[in-house]
Amino acid sequence: MTKPSSLSQPSRIDSTTLPDVDTVKDWIRAKAYELGFADCGFLSVHHPLFAEQTQALKAWLDQGLHGTLDFMHNNHELRANPHKLVDGAKTIISVRMDYLHTLPAPRRIEDNERPNHAIIARYARGRDYHKTVRQQLKKLARAIESELPNWTHLSIGADKPFVFRPFSDSAPIFERPIADAAGLGWTGKHTLLINRQAGSFFNLGELFISLDLMGDTESHPVKVHCGSCTACMDICPTKAIIAPYTLDAGACISYLTIEHKGSIDVKYRKAIGNRIFGCDDCQLICPWNRYAKLATVADYAPRHGLDEVRLLDVWAWDEDEFLTKTEGSPLRRTGYLNLLRNTAIALGNSRPDDTAKADTIKALRSRLGMDAMLDEHIYWAIDELIAVHDA
Repeated sequence: MTKPSSLSQPSRIDSTTLPDVDTVKDWIRAKAYELGFADCGFLSVHHPLFAEQTQALKAWLDQGLHGTLDFMHNNHELRANPHKLVDGAKTIISVRMDYLHTLPAPRRIEDNERPNHAIIARYARGRDYHKTVRQQLKKLARAIESELPNWTHLSIGADKPFVFRPFSDSAPIFERPIADAAGLGWTGKHTLLINRQAGSFFNLGELFISLDLMGDTESHPVKVHCGSCTACMDICPTKAIIAPYTLDAGACISYLTIEHKGSIDVKYRKAIGNRIFGCDDCQLICPWNRYAKLATVADYAPRHGLDEVRLLDVWAWDEDEFLTKTEGSPLRRTGYLNLLRNTAIALGNSRPDDTAKADTIKALRSRLGMDAMLDEHIYWAIDELIAVHDA
């Protein structure tokens, strides 16, 4: 199991002999590792980073870099004051969970080598991580609750009713900055968290608890190790990383194929390639992902062959099949029509042989008239396939 980035993994601790708060945290870390988390840190709900990050978010929004994610204008008060999100919470337990089922080749975009396959971001090929991470965090909370009688001699609130709430990309929380300040890694130039021992292929989660385990300004950030490297910025197909640590979300393939509704701007369609849900390029090229680790939780295993599915197979799904194959999956978020839109673009970028090309064009034409927005992308895809043939 992966060791944390800045703290050595503790051995199993006898909670009946806890001498201090640090040993309580060590006990919590050990339990987190047992539950499949690869790292665990702590931060006070009153840490000053929340006010700082709220101002930074507002500045980013003012630049118009959020695409159509207008909900990010909401809940600034909760973002700046996370103790208001969970009444009685004192400490945030920040965790990460590795999600890779197979290790990618270091510093190589293998996805581009399979132009007729549908590329789905690696985190989204198995069970919905929101459910998995929250489920395991709830187990962690129950384990902590069972130990409270052994911690009442400490002034941490163990003698009071225990309050907790788990999150994973499911509330107005500064998830990555929390993990950064808690010592789980540093923020890379692509704005994702990087861990020196494990790269960046992991999901984050938070458990708000009523135990008071951290000082209001206490944090354990790790040193940034990106140096002069700009690999993630250089590889981005749509050049969405417009400056170190600054993402134009409206240009990011993950945003375009998951969050964006309606027509996708023609200027991005070639760059999308064969990606129908998300994009891993900035992670695949990162030198630190040569240390990426495999998932230890079975939920991340690909379902329905989503790691090897071909574009024409996805295109053939009817809505019932879409609902069946995306049950309990992040893939359902994009919706059936938008997944067809994405697949149409990918088919336009595919490279079938002459016989398969005719079949591809026939399959594309078979869905004309279903929706005007989809028709636009189908016609674009057909034109692209014909243009490649004529060239």
